[in-house]
Amino acid sequence: MPFRCAVLDDFQNVARSVADWSVPGEEVEVVSFTEHFGEEDELATALADFDCVVTLRERVAFPASLLDRLPRLRLLIASGMRNSVIDFPAAKANGVTVCGTLSASTPPVELTWALLLGLARGLVQENTALREGGPWQSTVGADLHGRRLGLLGLGKIGGLVARVGLAFGMEVSAWSQNLTEERAREVGVRRAASKEELLSEADFVSVHLALGERTRGLLSAAELALLKPTAYLVNTSRAAIVDQEALLAALREGRIAGAGVDVFDVEPLPAGHPMRTAPRLLATPHLGYVSRANYEQYYGQAVENIRAYLAGSPVRVLG
Repeated sequence: MPFRCAVLDDFQNVARSVADWSVPGEEVEVVSFTEHFGEEDELATALADFDCVVTLRERVAFPASLLDRLPRLRLLIASGMRNSVIDFPAAKANGVTVCGTLSASTPPVELTWALLLGLARGLVQENTALREGGPWQSTVGADLHGRRLGLLGLGKIGGLVARVGLAFGMEVSAWSQNLTEERAREVGVRRAASKEELLSEADFVSVHLALGERTRGLLSAAELALLKPTAYLVNTSRAAIVDQEALLAALREGRIAGAGVDVFDVEPLPAGHPMRTAPRLLATPHLGYVSRANYEQYYGQAVENIRAYLAGSPVRVLG
């Protein structure tokens, strides 16, 4: 019987083409699922006959209730080396080894700037008008040079975003609960005295924090009210860091100039979700990590994990 591996949320159907899934001396059958399973019952049924599951980021939760229904599962591989939606004690209790893969920081950095620049220069509106015979020049772009970029988080991704901002000639400040003066000096930015100061002074705010108890709902209606009416907010991190209803209200009421969002409270975004039609919103379907080089790393290392597991020496073990 072959070692059967399911690849979840392979929306572009590329997992098998960006990596060599062969395992010397072993027969491995790889099945890609291009549609998302939104319900636990669907997952339990679809994955019942698989020894291994490869899941993207934190899109699919693996609680004890699901793991208990997958007696054949032996190996669970998640892209990235951190995952908050896998029940690691339950996985261990069910004899499931959990492994991760490395994830590049540059793709989300690049998408952050794509969103920020798209907002600042009205690229979607202008492109649509040009294609559809609309007005020639209908927006007035927001300048970056000399304006303040406020970063919530100055880790690996936030630091790279900061350096691009500095290259544009922006004044860059940053804040997080753990940010030190030493780290701010290392990157060459100003450490804001408080979250409130950063939000009230910034012309552009970009979120680069990990989701946890301290960051969930960090930007509520009260924090969003501190933003200038000319300010833009970009979130390529996690949707739950920003109060989604408060953000929608701010966009609808024109209390901020716009937002660029790559992450949502429900993914994939349902057809009737208000984020699909919100004004002043530039949105992308969680493309932050979606690049060829990153996929080659994800799936290439997933294969390495399978080979190591079958050889009896698992690597990149999580939990």
